[in-house]
Formats: sequence, C-alpha cells, structure tokens
Amino acid sequence: MDKTRFLSIPASPTAPMSYPGPSAPSRLRRLVQPTLAAAVDLLYPRLCCGCKVPLRPGVPSSGTQTWFCQACEKSLFWVEAPYCRVCGEVYDGAFSGEFRCMNCSGRRLEFEFAIASCEAQGTVRELVHQFKYERRLQLRGALATLLLRTLEEPRLAREPLADWLLVPVPLHREREKEREFNQSWELCQRLARLTGIPASRALDRTRETDTQAGLDRRERLRNLRGAFALRKTWPWQKKVALQGRSILLVDDVFTTGATTSECARVLRREGRAQKVVVITVARG
Repeated sequence: MDKTRFLSIPASPTAPMSYPGPSAPSRLRRLVQPTLAAAVDLLYPRLCCGCKVPLRPGVPSSGTQTWFCQACEKSLFWVEAPYCRVCGEVYDGAFSGEFRCMNCSGRRLEFEFAIASCEAQGTVRELVHQFKYERRLQLRGALATLLLRTLEEPRLAREPLADWLLVPVPLHREREKEREFNQSWELCQRLARLTGIPASRALDRTRETDTQAGLDRRERLRNLRGAFALRKTWPWQKKVALQGRSILLVDDVFTTGATTSECARVLRREGRAQKVVVITVARG
C-alpha cells in the first residue's frame, strides 16, 4: 500500500470548516505583513522541519508547505481510511464500512474515538521526539499544523467545533517542572490560534505513574487509576464549565489509549462532559 497517502478528505483552503478559524488580522497588519514576511525570508530563509533545506521564497503562510519541503511533505505517513473507528489504528486491505479492531473489541474506552494525523514513523516520529525531549519548541507550529488535519475526520467535520473545548493531557507538576513545558498544552494553544476553538487546562495529573512500557492492559489501567483529576481553580480564576460540553482531548502520540481513556473518564464522570474525542499528531 502506498505510504505517501493523504487523508481521504482534502485539506482545501476553500473547504467548509466546522470551526471559526484564526482571528482576522488588522488592516495595518494585512498591509505590512507580506512585505515584512518577504524581508525576513530573505534575511533568514525558512528551513524545512524535516531535512533542513531552505524553503523556496514565497511559501504559503499557512498549511504544511509553510513547514516542509515538497519531498518531506510527500514522505509523511498520513492516517487514511481504513482505520479502526475507535482507536484510529490504520489497516491495510479493503473494508466496505466502519470496523472495530481486535485491540478495541471487548474493551471499554471512555472516549468516543481517537484519530491521529500521521503514523508515528519517519519525519513525524523524529519531530515529536525533538519537540518533546529536546525542547525544540519552535516545532510546535509544524506539529499543530499537522494536528489540524484530524479535524477533517468525517465525524468531526460535521460537528460545530466552535462550541467544543480543547483540553491537553496533563503532566505531573514535577515532570512539567523538569521539562519546563507540557507538550500537549503547547499544541493546544497553537491549535486554538489556528482554529478559534477555546482551550483550557481542565485536568491535573495528581501523581506520577510508573512507565507504561512492559505492562499489560489490566496493569496499565491500574497504574493510571486515580492519577488524574479536574483542575482546581483559585477564587479569582474563572472556572471553565465542562458540564454538557464536548471535548477535544489533545496529546502528541496515541499508543494504547490507556492514558487518554482515564483522562476522558474524569472529564465525563466528574466534569459531566457530554463526549470526549482524542486527537493526536501521531498514532504509535
């Protein structure tokens, strides 16, 4: 199967969006931005996030071509149907309709479904690793642009996403202090700027957990139970209402779904959220 495939719904700038999009720039900004961008590109040519070659002058100010050269863009392993309707795992072969993979069969997951933009291979896997562990925060724009493709999934494309809420998977405070940022919150904020969908750090990680590697399904769930809670706010802080709300739970990589399912459980049972859909940059 050709691994340079794109999503079945094209990312057309004229395609109708189920979210408001970025806020309109001021008249002054519209006048000066093209000239300023051209000057900056001349002095400091933009480099492809994948291979680091200079991008051609006049590249679009939005979309994947802003971040990737043509060769690297074509090499991305886009998630495309057929994939599991629950966890989004891609399958080769022909399927006439929706299907549920064996990993999800007989398993209760607290989110409606999960969808990723790309498979965790090649360039995307390397970029996520650099962003997450090497503190390459300049990559958040590229990764958020990739994440934007998840909103074209047919079940999300027909939803009024402007009324939804972006919520990041939280890090424990000690881990976030050590890393100095939460990669999921960085992606949330950038995606909010691209879409106009509001974002909120509605969850906290109340305790650090053992690594999930090497644990079976039951052990993973037991390891995560009680590790998340609704974030408490100070009296002067505005509390975001979750009751009856639809949530886009944001993370960098989806693997087994144990972490996101536990987060969704807290959002639904304690926050009374109506539904939770998981969106990630990559599918591991």
